[in-house]
Amino acid sequence: MELNLKNPLIFFDLETTGTDTVHDRIVEISYLKAFPNGKEEVRTKRLNPEMPIPPGATAIHGISDEDVKDCPTFRQIAKSLADQMEGCDLAGFNSSRFDIPLLAEEFLRAGVDIDFSKRKMIDVQIIFHKKEQRTLEAAYKFYCNKTLVDAHSAEADTLATFEVLKAQLDRYPDLENDMEKLAAEYSFFNNNVDLAGRIIKDENGIEIFNFGKHKGKPVAQVLKSEPSFYAWMMDADFPLNTKQALTKIRLREMNK
Repeated sequence: MELNLKNPLIFFDLETTGTDTVHDRIVEISYLKAFPNGKEEVRTKRLNPEMPIPPGATAIHGISDEDVKDCPTFRQIAKSLADQMEGCDLAGFNSSRFDIPLLAEEFLRAGVDIDFSKRKMIDVQIIFHKKEQRTLEAAYKFYCNKTLVDAHSAEADTLATFEVLKAQLDRYPDLENDMEKLAAEYSFFNNNVDLAGRIIKDENGIEIFNFGKHKGKPVAQVLKSEPSFYAWMMDADFPLNTKQALTKIRLREMNK
């Protein structure tokens, strides 16, 4: 099926020095730009990340320090890349959780401010997760190769869920057997305000913190009752995009 496009749609993927959207850098960006008239453009660019590429990252994408030592930095291509993305929507696989937050950080470090909130962002991974059957019965059959008897009885569902998690940890070597990481990294699809999900919107559309001692509390309320929390976040090791989103909320509240 051909895509029904009103704006150009850029499908993109990043190869990076790691998975930390604050500290890691892009070593390769590839994108396909699909136009409403059916035209397509594909471009790939390797970049010097201005930091060593860890051996673990090289083992995944095959790009070494030697491969990129003479390549441009992101700062050098940032403006031309932003121009290529002007007026375009974005798409990727797991892009909402990783590629877009990291790309936003690179642009901000380069002094190029792109407002991603004005773009439609399509994550093919989330579509996959939401459209394919994701019931407990399906998971029990897939991971444990068993049929769930007495589905929707509390005890049967509880025992099946316990077995499924253990089977998932057995199946995926890179799925760390650490409950804090499983909860933080694999267990939520949030209505993010910032790209990293430190600030989200609740069911009423109210911006709330999604971490730490103020988790679940309205951002505006916290900023009013504890002004020092804003200063702490601005000085702490949060993504630039998170700080930008927090500042916008603070300025909005101050101007009320």
